[in-house]
Amino acid sequence: MDATFNRWSIRGWIVCGIVVISLAAGAVIAAGLAHVRQVRADSSHVFELRIYHTVPGKLPALVGRFRDTTSKLLAKHDLKVVGYWVSEDAPAGDDTFIFMLEHASREEAKKNWAAFVADPAFQEVIKAEQTEKTVEKIETTFMRPTDFSPMK
Repeated sequence: MDATFNRWSIRGWIVCGIVVISLAAGAVIAAGLAHVRQVRADSSHVFELRIYHTVPGKLPALVGRFRDTTSKLLAKHDLKVVGYWVSEDAPAGDDTFIFMLEHASREEAKKNWAAFVADPAFQEVIKAEQTEKTVEKIETTFMRPTDFSPMK
């Protein structure tokens, strides 16, 4: 009887082990599927790359404007800046200011930019820009992350 009990005990442990491993594997698969659904749900998430080409010699003035005024206005209107950069490569480095924003969607970007442009404080910035021109050209590119991008 003792041998029969040990045989059932070993079989019981094996069955329990198989059940636990099966449950764990199912949980891993379910978590993977949940992640796939989340990536699809975030598919409207976009980044906006903005490159400002300044009038020669005006890059420091533009950087100062963003540091002191524009960055605060962007934040006020939910325009989430990922980062600001200046180029190190000549000749573009002398007159190129770059920044990237993160948006929940293109529609959200459009709504937030409209509020930003309508803000009386930004209208003052525009008046100053018309008086002392600092920017020659602005390039804007909207980007969506790939499925393998570390930044989503």
